[in-house]
Amino acid sequence: MEEITIRAMRPEDYDSVHALWMTIRGFGIRSIDDSREEIERFLVRNPMTSAVAVDGADGGADEKIIGAILCGHDGRQGCFYHVCVEKPYRRRGIGTKMAAFCMEALRREKINKIALIAFTKNDAGNAFWKQIGWTFRGDCNYYEFPLNRENITRFVDASD
Repeated sequence: MEEITIRAMRPEDYDSVHALWMTIRGFGIRSIDDSREEIERFLVRNPMTSAVAVDGADGGADEKIIGAILCGHDGRQGCFYHVCVEKPYRRRGIGTKMAAFCMEALRREKINKIALIAFTKNDAGNAFWKQIGWTFRGDCNYYEFPLNRENITRFVDASD
């Protein structure tokens, strides 16, 4: 296995990143927000804050994306979305390195706080965030209001 490299996510990474998302059991993929067009729009708005982990990162055809974080901010607070590492690569520090990459990118943009949502049934994700020192907020309620009812969330039911 080659060395893993962490780099900024690019629009041309979409196919590989989306394919990875579809292997992550329990991931909620939105019909509109997670489309190629919307992810490209997100990356144009946040060009240096999202990350991918790449195995075989020589820029060649053997390059394989094995982890990803969508990361952006609104000028006040950063947010992580769709944090994942392909199962065979887990527990090797890749998620931590990607998170550090994104956190440093947000620091350069003068962002002082990051939030993320982990579904309560996401045991691996919740354990990861607690292990690397993130604070669980039990004092907040999360609300959302869909502006586009066609933006349906479908949960990935990939096998373990």
